[in-house]
Amino acid sequence: MQALPGFRDFLPGDCAGRNYIFSRWRDVALRYGFVEWDGPILEPTELYKKKSGPEIVTQLFSFADKGEREVAMRPELTPTLARVVAAHEREFKKPLKWFSIGRFFRYEKQQRGRLREHFQLNCDIVGEAEMAADVELVALAIDVLRVFGFNEHDVIVRISDRQFWTDFLQEHDVPVERWDELMQIIDKSERESPDKTAEKLGKLADPVQTILSRGGKSEKLDRVVNDLRARGLANFVEADVRIVRGLAYYTGIVFEVFDRTGKLRAIAGGGRYDNLIGQLSDGAVSMPALGFAMGDVVLGEMIREHPAAREKLEAAVRAGKKIDLYIVIAKEERRGDAMAQIQALRERNYKVDYPLLPTKVPKQFQTAEQLGARVAILFGDEWPGVGVKDLATGDQQLVSKDDLLTHLERMLR
Repeated sequence: MQALPGFRDFLPGDCAGRNYIFSRWRDVALRYGFVEWDGPILEPTELYKKKSGPEIVTQLFSFADKGEREVAMRPELTPTLARVVAAHEREFKKPLKWFSIGRFFRYEKQQRGRLREHFQLNCDIVGEAEMAADVELVALAIDVLRVFGFNEHDVIVRISDRQFWTDFLQEHDVPVERWDELMQIIDKSERESPDKTAEKLGKLADPVQTILSRGGKSEKLDRVVNDLRARGLANFVEADVRIVRGLAYYTGIVFEVFDRTGKLRAIAGGGRYDNLIGQLSDGAVSMPALGFAMGDVVLGEMIREHPAAREKLEAAVRAGKKIDLYIVIAKEERRGDAMAQIQALRERNYKVDYPLLPTKVPKQFQTAEQLGARVAILFGDEWPGVGVKDLATGDQQLVSKDDLLTHLERMLR
């Protein structure tokens, strides 16, 4: 039996790497004043239909539960956020700055950087219409990548203004009902031939392709870049109106993050969605909002391809496997005394291991080294004294059991 297509087993080393990513995500979000929250993995299928239309069902792991409710495993967090905010927004001071690290599921074709399950960092700001929030969110995305060891030569944040294109479509008298279709064509233009894009755009082909080749002007984009420059982050960003993010609910600044080589899918993406909470709550609550998501699959690929980032990950994995202390039981009659000491050491937050069964002493020391223990403590003939050996230097001392905790604090500080 193997894991289902698009799903992963996480062996201990993989789990350590995953936890390394999670801890960096969490540390940076907390530094920015975000607080952690989460929602259920299972939601009513209707919630996702309201956001993305009935066609989304083909991309969901959806089914009827035992209560005959149509439910789906969450493909994203934004609909859940809208539901929760609508129900609880009066309980919190605005703006809300919330982040979540969770697991998500999409039943779709597997590709490089896209599986059927993945973990994702979501960061959202709710209740703030000013552009300072947009700048804050982009800065957060940049700093999340910097903490893994990436710099402006490794990643680029391409920022666009969705309003730029809605203004363009209005100026060309395009009916509102065609906006989403044309936005998606523009969004896919980099991945298709110019001729195919032109065919889809029709009479708009020339003005759109002129903009795509020369760039477009947006005061909002200039302000975002200038504000990031004040933070010393301008070298990470590029104003690029080719980024549209073809999802209809975006209303303002949008952005996507890529590796500079262009080999990988987008590492992260997001933007402002001021109308979505009102739409998903049937008008019960209407609040400006913006957010971004970063998945672990593409990020993991990028870490593995960059030597400095990979070394940081591997060092964290190695450190996660190590223990502080290994208890060597040379005399089985001392096992009870050793167990009492092990309990006391673990209550002091030391990572401690020991042989579950009688084992030859040389084998126990070998195990201690394999586990990366810093110190071995020998329970043998010297009781009530114990041998304390620094496994890095080989130095060994005889210490009274009553002085052991104090001695270890000095050794391991």
